[in-house]
Amino acid sequence: MVKQNDLSAKGPTQRQLRVGEMLRRAVSDVLLRGDIHDADLAHVSVTVGEVRSTPDLKLALVYVLPLGGENADIVINALNRNKYEIRRSVNKLVSLKYSPDLKFVLDRTFDQLDETRRLLGQEIVKKDVESSDDL
Repeated sequence: MVKQNDLSAKGPTQRQLRVGEMLRRAVSDVLLRGDIHDADLAHVSVTVGEVRSTPDLKLALVYVLPLGGENADIVINALNRNKYEIRRSVNKLVSLKYSPDLKFVLDRTFDQLDETRRLLGQEIVKKDVESSDDL
């Protein structure tokens, strides 16, 4: 019998999840305190939804969304432009053997939630859910 070593099919490990949550909190704290001095980030509230790290913990994808979703491209570019300064501030808050490289990407989960709500609000879906409750 052949063992399958495909880690991508298994999902993130407990360590990846724990490190991702530590990094999410640290990045949120850095952005909340306003340690980053950039005109594009001034007076912008940024939500850090999730941080996903690679299995070797060398790269972390930081999913962010500016409040209201306005000027998202400008904010993402500003965060990626200042990622070394953010990384340096995050290193002071967390203790890891290696400091992961940060890459900021737009968080689309809020859009997916709106689409799910819209789909669940359709009449045909409501009828289907009501009929399954009768069983």
